[in-house]
Amino acid sequence: MAGTVHHRGLDAQGYIEREGSLGRVPHAFRPVVAAARDRLIDLYGGRLNSAYLYGSIPRGTARVGRSDLDLLVVTRREPTEEDRDAARSLDEALDKEFPEIDGVGTLLYGRARLLSEPETYDLGWFVACLCTPLLGEDLAEDLPRYRPDSQLARETNGDLARLLPRWRERIATTEDTDEARRPLMRSMSRHLVRTGFTLVMPRWNGWTSDLREMAEAFGAYYPERAQALRRAAEFGYEPTGDANILRSYVDDLGPWLADEYARVHGVKAPRPEDGPDNFA
Repeated sequence: MAGTVHHRGLDAQGYIEREGSLGRVPHAFRPVVAAARDRLIDLYGGRLNSAYLYGSIPRGTARVGRSDLDLLVVTRREPTEEDRDAARSLDEALDKEFPEIDGVGTLLYGRARLLSEPETYDLGWFVACLCTPLLGEDLAEDLPRYRPDSQLARETNGDLARLLPRWRERIATTEDTDEARRPLMRSMSRHLVRTGFTLVMPRWNGWTSDLREMAEAFGAYYPERAQALRRAAEFGYEPTGDANILRSYVDDLGPWLADEYARVHGVKAPRPEDGPDNFA
C-alpha cells in the first residue's frame, strides 16, 4: 500500500491552501468575469453580501469554448425565489453573450448558512479553499483552516449513497440522445472522481482539483478500481453520451465507492439541501 507523503496543495503547516486567484484568470475570460461582476451588483444591489469565482477559470486552467463559468453568490439573507430567478437569468445571458464559455453555473446561498456549524466542513470549506473572492466580504476570514483529514472527507463527499437513487432517476428520464446525456456524464464523472480522491485524501495527504491527478492518487490505494476512475476523469473533461457508462456508474462504481466511503470515513451528516455538485 502507498505510504503517506506530503503533496502539493498544502502550506508549510499542513493546511489546504486556497486555490485560484483573479490574477490567474486567463486573458480570454476576463471580459466575461468583468461582466459577471458588474451585473451581479446591478441584479442584487444591497442584497448581495459576497460573490466568488471557482473552478477552472480562477485556477487558470480553463479552455476557450470548452470551460464553464462557475459563480457562488452569497446573499445577506436566505435567497428568495426572486434571487434564484435573477441567477438563472444571469447564467443564460452570459452564456449567450460570451462564446468563450460553455455554460454558466451560479450557486446561491445565504450568508448565515455558509457560516453555520453544520456547513463548516462542507460549504464552509468550499468557500475558504476553493472559491476566489470577486465581490464583497470574504467569508473565509470567519472560517477555520482545513487539513485533508477524515472529517473533511466525510462531510464533503460522504453522501454518495443518498445521491445514487436521484442519479438513476435522472438517467432514466433524460432524453435518449448523446447530446442530452453528455451533461450527466460530465457531472457524474466529476463527482465520482472527487469522491474517490477524498476517500484517499487523508492518506495521500494533500489537495488537488485536477481530475487526472485525483484519479492517480486514488489508484495508488485501490489499484483494482484505478482504471475505472481514470476513465471517469477523462469523461469529466471530455464527456460522451454513452448510456452504458452512465448505468455502470449507478450499478457498479458508485455503489462500491459509497460502501467503501462509509466503511472508511462514515456518512455525511444530513443537510437541509445538498452542497455544491460541481466545485471541481
